[in-house]
Amino acid sequence: MPAKAPATATSPLAARLLGDLVGIVGAENVLHDREELLVYECDGFTINKKVPDVVVFPTSTEQVVAIVKLCNRLDVPFVPRGAGTSLAGGTLAVGGGVMICLTRMNRILEVNTRDRYAIVEPGVVNVWLTRALTGRGFHYAPDPSSQTACTIGGNVATNSGGPHTLKYGVTVNHVRGVRLVLPDGTVADVGGVTADPPGYDLAGLVVGSEGTFGVVTRVTVGLTRDPEAGRTLLGVFDSVEAATETVSGIIAAGIVPAALEMLDNLMIRAVEQAFGFGFPTDAGAVLIIEVDGLDVGLDREARDIARIVEARGGRVERSITWRTRKEPEYVAIWKSRKSAFGAIGRLSPTFCTQDGVVPRTRLPDILRFIEGVSRRHGIRIANVFHAGDGNIHPILLFDEADAAQVASVLQASHEILDECIRLGGSVTGEHGIGVEKMALMPRLFAPEDLAAMVAIRQGLNPDGRCSPSKMLPTGGHCIERSAPGRRSSA
Repeated sequence: MPAKAPATATSPLAARLLGDLVGIVGAENVLHDREELLVYECDGFTINKKVPDVVVFPTSTEQVVAIVKLCNRLDVPFVPRGAGTSLAGGTLAVGGGVMICLTRMNRILEVNTRDRYAIVEPGVVNVWLTRALTGRGFHYAPDPSSQTACTIGGNVATNSGGPHTLKYGVTVNHVRGVRLVLPDGTVADVGGVTADPPGYDLAGLVVGSEGTFGVVTRVTVGLTRDPEAGRTLLGVFDSVEAATETVSGIIAAGIVPAALEMLDNLMIRAVEQAFGFGFPTDAGAVLIIEVDGLDVGLDREARDIARIVEARGGRVERSITWRTRKEPEYVAIWKSRKSAFGAIGRLSPTFCTQDGVVPRTRLPDILRFIEGVSRRHGIRIANVFHAGDGNIHPILLFDEADAAQVASVLQASHEILDECIRLGGSVTGEHGIGVEKMALMPRLFAPEDLAAMVAIRQGLNPDGRCSPSKMLPTGGHCIERSAPGRRSSA
């Protein structure tokens, strides 16, 4: 019997679309009521909102293919989505249409510790894979702060980082292959289980493409051996400047920490109120500094780090020695850091997180600039970020019900990202461009660079139905407006 279209269909096209979607995935895997769809009007970037016409939950590659082909037949735009933790509007349904939510494709299909890889579906939550590896001597290294909620498919879309990627690398360094449903419904397997297959790095091309090349339905990732031991130190400083200078001092000494994270005073107070770890609330800033590897050399590295901290006016207030990442004090300090964004609700009803990058040596400059932006616009800004690789996350606090505050936050955000570019950095380290930062792309890249990117996208997504109006400044943001003298990506 043909599938019956939901009663809320308001046009012949909508009725056909909904009826066919129900036929593909079943009524229980289709949302179409307005109240249900409101949940999907935005991701973690709450300033821009757009309700999709329908949300569909496939459970297999074959269903994704059928959905994509249906959208092509009916000329309906579609956008893939994971857990919605992305912070730049990457999953916004700009043109309405169908949102393909991949959270029910959440199986770990294979784990092979002998060859150090795992094959997972895109809806697998990041931390699930590491939990599944417990006791086997391996883990999945990329660990975004949202790893208890974010999905590996979403991590692939934005090339997510995390605290421990200073030493171990970001998502692209751990993805060996992907299965991709192209915008015309063709299934392409790129890469594979080997660490370095011959030919073009097409898997690397897909990672960070923010869903504009198609829908990822399977990911092959590399696994990392667990370290033998580690030391985690809490460095306490009177000022942000002293903390950021310490970051450069540690790297300059030839030490490559597994993680090197900074929290400023506003963030310290929020986190301490929420989790009670014991962070000193009178400190100007703290650094969480972690080294891992062979146990025999870690005490020496920890002592060297302590000397560098003290030479810049700080002190080491905690030093945690661990053999596994299950030890209570270790779990507590990283729970505090990785749940820091959840603590922001104690400071403000709404916040906007930026994701600029600067050279490590310019961290004092960009943080002084952020402080000035805060004063000029009357906006409180908290800072918690991956200091080791210069990836800043200023968190702008505001009330989205106040239009003037929203305008100020957008202006302040652009000023901060402009300064990141001026200092030799970038407008994103791991959150992506999405819809939030498209207008900034011509300030970062020369017209020739952007034209090359557009050509690649058009080759794979010629009709623009897949994730329309994302990432690249076409349409509303004209590439030709790029000012002369902007640096090339070369």
